[in-house]
Amino acid sequence: MKILILGSGAREYSIALALKAEDREFFFAPGNGGTLNLGKNLSFKTDEELLFFAKNEKIDLCIVGSEDFLARGIVDRFEKENLAIFGPSKSAARLESSKVFMKDFLKRHNIKTARFLSTRNLDEASEFIKKLNPPIVVKADGLCAGKGVIIAQTSDEALQAASKMLSGKSFGEAGKSVVIEEFLQGFELSVFAVCDGQDFVLLPAAQDHKKLLDHDEGPNTGGMGAYAPSTLADERLLEKIKKDIIIPTLRGMKAENNEFKGVLFAGIMVVDHEPYVLEFNVRFGDPECEVLMPLIENPLELILASVQKRLKYTNIVIKDEFAVGVVCASKNYPYKSSDKELIDIKDIPARTHLSYAGVSLEDKKLYASGGRILVCVGVGKSIEQAQKNAYKLCENVYFKGKQFRKDIAAQVLHG
Repeated sequence: MKILILGSGAREYSIALALKAEDREFFFAPGNGGTLNLGKNLSFKTDEELLFFAKNEKIDLCIVGSEDFLARGIVDRFEKENLAIFGPSKSAARLESSKVFMKDFLKRHNIKTARFLSTRNLDEASEFIKKLNPPIVVKADGLCAGKGVIIAQTSDEALQAASKMLSGKSFGEAGKSVVIEEFLQGFELSVFAVCDGQDFVLLPAAQDHKKLLDHDEGPNTGGMGAYAPSTLADERLLEKIKKDIIIPTLRGMKAENNEFKGVLFAGIMVVDHEPYVLEFNVRFGDPECEVLMPLIENPLELILASVQKRLKYTNIVIKDEFAVGVVCASKNYPYKSSDKELIDIKDIPARTHLSYAGVSLEDKKLYASGGRILVCVGVGKSIEQAQKNAYKLCENVYFKGKQFRKDIAAQVLHG
């Protein structure tokens, strides 16, 4: 079986690692230095070249990891050529690619979210900001590589952020429409539903750690670690999320002729036991994907059932285990790039593995060459054991300037 995976991070590496088998051949576009150990890396200048390769090479399955491919409609192009691809259409991908579309969709279908205004007008933005108590959240409409959300501590700061976005100064075209919303206080959950347009499978609830430093201090990052399942998500809460968020979202998208297939990620804020949607993504999160993949017994069946619209008839097995992933980042992350450094791995302890992201392969040696370099993943029968295993692996990975958080999963272990 020939599998093509689109993206370049630890998420794409983790998917391939979970699907790895003797009869499977992997291609990555563009991939990274680590994915070269699992398959071939490819470079395409256009989506036409990518599509030509998939047809010519007779690719059996394409899995989209990166949101950029989805936002520009790669799924539509593959499906037009009757090629199997895992992910939503360009139209359905607007749940992530346009925050204005997403918030307006939630409003249309009475799905709980923070009070908000979407606008292209600074005067309207200013009036709404005056009605909110700080902190105030200001979001650019389009994709900004995870940087388009500002949590302003004062009204003036919120107005300044909105002004910079609407003028195009902050994020160019992606910020010409903004969403301004109230700040919700509670705890966050990452909830992933694999969907086939009609039915879905809810994966274990995860939690990621966005801040750079221990105790959730420092600047926001792309994610410094994650764990799953989160013991903060009890059965009652998960049933509410299914009933009040996932089901009405799939029904609403279908009713609006935007049938949703692929991974629906709901960033949830739980306020007084009630789940509110903070955001939707339309692919596996990173670093959540790295801790979810080891927990799925039959990941290929799950993905194929989504593509072939037969989730209802497929038995997806989730292991009774926990996984913790700790991101090791470069010295200057997230502020600026760092010097390339050689990676030295002493040992891979039992029940652990590495997922590679910002690495390059030169003369058969791996170098840290990006921001988030790799993820140390530990699995265990308890969250304590999984955490212990993950940090044991961290101790065996060396590169100059390595930084990582020491408290991934501590929230559920120590309160």
